[in-house]
Order: sequence, then structure tokens, then C-alpha cells
Amino acid sequence: MQTKTYLPAHFEPARVEEVWRVPYQERAIAAQDWAKQHHIQPATSDSRRVCLLAIDVQNTFCIPGHELFVGGRSGKGAVEDNVRLCEFIYRNLAEITEIALTLDTHTATQIFHPVFWINSSGAHPLPMTTITLEDVENGTWQVNPVAAGISLGADSEASFNANQELQTYALHYVRRLHQNGKFPLTIWPYHSMLGGIGHAIVSSVEEACFFIT
Repeated sequence: MQTKTYLPAHFEPARVEEVWRVPYQERAIAAQDWAKQHHIQPATSDSRRVCLLAIDVQNTFCIPGHELFVGGRSGKGAVEDNVRLCEFIYRNLAEITEIALTLDTHTATQIFHPVFWINSSGAHPLPMTTITLEDVENGTWQVNPVAAGISLGADSEASFNANQELQTYALHYVRRLHQNGKFPLTIWPYHSMLGGIGHAIVSSVEEACFFIT
């Protein structure tokens, strides 16, 4: 005989592709009632401890219109995956001891973001530009002095040294990619920016994770 599975009334699959505020207090009360109704014991009593690891379930990758939305073949791949993820969590509340969520986290002046680089005209590379070892060695792309924390036009020795150190680092970085047979450096759109809405966990998944606590 198959075990009957349940989904709480607040879970709306149609809203998984939306960003919204989780009503924590309401869900906390509902979770207590749900645990009593379905005889779910606290995770501290688990004899078999199960951790669910969810990788980068963030708006930047999972919500249509955000920077690196993964549409897949259907055009809504990440959304469909998160519907299944939420259903899995709700249907296995009694079995999951803990949920661990990873967060892809970036700031603006990282080596794979446009502002890090400039060409001879002072322009930044467009997202999805490939920067090769040759591009850096011949000066097609150079480190933006601002990325070293100095202002354009600064001529102090400290500023010069800081810029040179970052240029050396950038050259080393692309050279190691080349030597190790890796793909060349790709310039990505700004994404998963620390503290931004794209950095946040998908609302429906956040709600499901909160419900299990």
C-alpha cells in the first residue's frame, strides 16, 4: 500500500516563479499544527540523520527575468525544478533532519565582471566576452585601475603599485586557466550580488525551508 503524501495549503506551485515576502509568523504557527496533525517528531529525535543539500537555489538563476535564469529545454526549467524541490521537502518533512543551502555570492569588482577590465578606449567588456591569455599579454584587456581601489588619473607610487599587483594577479589567473586546459575567462553579467534581490533564496523554497524548522 502506498503511503499518502500531503502538501500544505499555503504551497502554490504557480507562485514558485515569483519573488515575495515569506509570512514567517503565520508559517511558524502553521508548521506547529502540521507537525501535530501528521505526527512529525522534532529533528533532534532523528535516529537516522538526513541532510538535504540545495545548490544555489537563488533568484538570479531561478526566477524568469533575472540575470542568469536557467530556462532549460522547456523555458522554465529552474522553476519546474523548484516546484519539485518544494514538493519533495513538504512530503518528506518527517525524514529530513536539516536543509543546507549554498549561496553563489559576488561583489562588483571580481575578475569575471565587466568593471574589472578595460580596453585601450576605456570601455568595459560586454557580458559573455571571452578574455584569453593572449588578450591579457598583448594588452587588449587590462585591469581597470578603479578595481584596484584607486581613482583614474592617480599618479602616486602606492596607486601605481596597487594597479601593477592586480595586473600581475589577473595575468596569473588567465595563465593558469590556459596551462590547466580550462575554458578561457568568461565575463559574466553581474549576478548574485551580495545583499541584492538576485542573491536571495527563491521565496517558495525559503518558505519550505522555514516550515521545516
